[in-house]
Amino acid sequence: MTPEDVMSYGREALTLALLISAPLLLTALAVGVIVGLFQAATQINEMTLSFIPKVLAMAAVLVITGPWMLRLLVEYTRRLIEGIPGLVT
Repeated sequence: MTPEDVMSYGREALTLALLISAPLLLTALAVGVIVGLFQAATQINEMTLSFIPKVLAMAAVLVITGPWMLRLLVEYTRRLIEGIPGLVT
């Protein structure tokens, strides 16, 4: 196994982690901004007010994008396991 192989697998793992986490993080960001604007407009400064909408939105996004995320993880894991014999030599 060459250092280039290690860097390639590491880069692919980081890219996969970014792809999988992006929908959930962007949803939390968008809902947080919307709730923050609502709180600023109404002057309601309750910290728990933003928690429920974020949880509900992230659950919905997870239901929608969950199969895609799982497929990406399974494909990466399969490629990694199938590539083990080539890495040993």
